[in-house]
Amino acid sequence: MKFTAAQIAGILEGEVDGNPEIEVSKLAKIEEGVKGSLTFLANPKYTQFIYTTKASITIVDANFVPENEITTTLIRVEDSYKAFSKLLDYYNQVKMNKTGIEQPVFISETATYGENIYLGAFSYLGDNVTIGNNVKIYPNVFIGDNAKLADNVIVFAGAKIYSDSIIGQNCVIHSGAIVGADGFGFTPNEKGEYTKVPQTGNVILEANVDIGAGTTIDRATLGSTVIKKGVKLDNQIQIAHNVEIGENTVIAAQTGIAGSTKIGRNCLIGGQVGIVGHITIGDNVRIQAQSGIGRNVKDNETLQGSPALNYGDYNKSYVHFKNLPKTLERINNLEKKYND
Repeated sequence: MKFTAAQIAGILEGEVDGNPEIEVSKLAKIEEGVKGSLTFLANPKYTQFIYTTKASITIVDANFVPENEITTTLIRVEDSYKAFSKLLDYYNQVKMNKTGIEQPVFISETATYGENIYLGAFSYLGDNVTIGNNVKIYPNVFIGDNAKLADNVIVFAGAKIYSDSIIGQNCVIHSGAIVGADGFGFTPNEKGEYTKVPQTGNVILEANVDIGAGTTIDRATLGSTVIKKGVKLDNQIQIAHNVEIGENTVIAAQTGIAGSTKIGRNCLIGGQVGIVGHITIGDNVRIQAQSGIGRNVKDNETLQGSPALNYGDYNKSYVHFKNLPKTLERINNLEKKYND
């Protein structure tokens, strides 16, 4: 796909400074730009490269004033970083604008789907599945009985959506993700053997949720595991049964959340965080990477460590942690001197 500077400026509501007819067909970093590529300048540390880049078009802030000669055509916008992000989103929409039903697929006679959908080869739609408009389901996707996908949902190749799951508008589910697997529920008997507890609930993803590749969200034992609107989950995260995650919370990769824990809205949770079950984490909480959370957390707390401490207390304590060998040596010397 090729776009002219004039076309790109129209998409971004920007102004062309240079040749409006010059064309680009790919994206590049400013320091790696070549003829036919488009790049952007947002970080002042990279300003030097605008004078040497071979990129045909560069998106810059409207107030940018070059100090030396440049050869790249400029598109001036209010915020170059936001404009480039907008362009990436537009590019993805064009690139992924697939429609139609490929073959072979399996569609139950009781399944229904809306207009302008894409159904990739080897995908499976079970009994009473409901698919909205403008949904894109890539190859090898499984959608179980009674599942509901609202408008504009994207499910990438190889994802699995178990029965009774409800997926809200504009959700994106990446490859290998599993929505609705059984919760980890077993009960021991007098012999020390474990009997499975039936998991009869479901998973609900509200609108605008993103699920990363390889992430698993377990169905509830009873009721629903609920991911509220605007939540963003990274790759390889484990969400256990009956968990609830509040609006616009963001969780990084390899985090594990045990059953029935409630997480508030607008939280930021780093990678490899472990959270025990049956606790409540408030709104606007910040949890640093690799922390272990074993207690209720109030609104607006920032935590680090395992078990997690207040962020400031952790940093103060760490000064002493790393000096323990020296401190021990001093104590031993003092004891030796005293005993002598």
